[in-house]
Amino acid sequence: MAVMSLSPAHSSYDVIIVGGAMMGSSVAWWLSQSSDFQGRILVVERDASFAQCSTAHTNSCIRQQFSEALNIRISQFTADFIRNLRDNMGGDPRVPNLDIQAFGYLYLADTEDKAVALRGKQALQHSLGAGTRLLSPDALAQAFPFYALDDILLGSHGTRDEGYWDGGALFDWFRRKAVAAGVEYVNAEVTAIEAKSTQVTSVTLSSGHTLPCGHLVNAAGPRAGHVAQLAGLSIPVEPRKRFTWVVKAAHPLDRPLPLTIDPSGVHMRQDGPETYMIGAAPAPDVAVDPDNFHMDHSLWESHVWPVVATRIPQFEQLKIVTEWAGHYAFNTLDQNALLGPHDRVGNFYFINGFSGHGLQQAPAMGRGLAELVTTGAFQTMDLGAFGYDRISQSRPFGESAVI
Repeated sequence: MAVMSLSPAHSSYDVIIVGGAMMGSSVAWWLSQSSDFQGRILVVERDASFAQCSTAHTNSCIRQQFSEALNIRISQFTADFIRNLRDNMGGDPRVPNLDIQAFGYLYLADTEDKAVALRGKQALQHSLGAGTRLLSPDALAQAFPFYALDDILLGSHGTRDEGYWDGGALFDWFRRKAVAAGVEYVNAEVTAIEAKSTQVTSVTLSSGHTLPCGHLVNAAGPRAGHVAQLAGLSIPVEPRKRFTWVVKAAHPLDRPLPLTIDPSGVHMRQDGPETYMIGAAPAPDVAVDPDNFHMDHSLWESHVWPVVATRIPQFEQLKIVTEWAGHYAFNTLDQNALLGPHDRVGNFYFINGFSGHGLQQAPAMGRGLAELVTTGAFQTMDLGAFGYDRISQSRPFGESAVI
C-alpha cells in the first residue's frame, strides 16, 4: 500500500473528504467507481497509521436486529456485499470474499415492556427476511444452558447474518481500490474551511495548502463536530468513550457465545476458542476529548465483571488478555447516522454520527453519499431518513435498538 503523501498533488479538487477511515474510504471508492463522476478526489487524513480511528477500535460485528426497516435493509445489503466482495470489486483475485461468523446477537429482556418491544421488533425483522427467533426462558436454557435466567422473560436471537466479520479487510480494500482508481490520500489536518452563504469554497490544510473544492464530505468520525464547526456549522455528534476487554475463561463454554446484550447494557461475545470479548459504556456517559484513550480499570471490577459473572456463572474466573478504549461518534439526537448535505451550505456533506453501528453500514452509506454527490439524489436505496433536516427540526429517527 502506497504511503500517504504529505502534500496534495493538485491545486484544487472536485471532492475533498475529511477523514480516511472506513466511512471516508467507502465514499472515495464508490465515487471512484461511478460512471457519473470523473473528477479529482482528495482524502485528508490526520493519522497516517489510522491507529486512533474508530475503525481500528471496532468490535467488528453485524446485526439485523434493528427496530427500523431501513437499518435492517442496510445490514442485509452489507452482508451480501461482503460475501461477494471480490465480484463487487471487479473480480480482482486478491480481494477476499468475507464470511460472517454467525453466532448471532442475543437480546435479553428482563421486564414485560422490554419483552413486548422484542416481539414487535422480531415481527418486523421476520417480515423483511431476517432470521430472528424469539426464545422463552426454557428455550434459552436449552439452547444456551450457561446463562442464569431467573430475571429473564424473553430472548431474541439472530440465526443468520449476525456476528463477527473482518471489517478491517473491507476498510483495507476500500482504500486500496480507491487509490488504484486515482483517489489521492494526504496526511494532513484540515485547519480551516471557507464557507460562503450557501457553499464551501476552499479547505486549508495543516501543510499550508488552501484548496478550492466543489464538494466537501465530513467523514471525520468522532471529530465530525469539530470539522463542522470549522465551516460555522453545528451537528449533535460528539466523541463518547467505549471500553472493550478480551478475556480468557478458566472454564470455556461448550458452544459459541452469541453477542449477548445484557439488560444492564454490558455485552459479550465469542472471540476465539477460549477467549471472549466484552464491551461496556462508562458511567456517566459523557463527551470526551477525541485524543482521550485512557482506560478506566475500575469499571471492570466495580461493574462489568460482576454483571458478566452473574449472567454466566461459568465466567467467575476470567483473565484479561487485552483491553482498550475507543470512541463512538455519538449522535446525541437519536444515535443514528447523519447522511447528506447541509440544508443551507449545499455542498457540505455529512456521513457522521453512527453511534456504534457504522462499520456494518459503511457500504450502503458510502454508496448513497456518492450517489448524492454525483447525481443529487439517492439511486439505489432511499437513505433520506438520515438527512440533516431531522437535525434542524429536532426530529429523531425512530431506531430504538441501539447498543
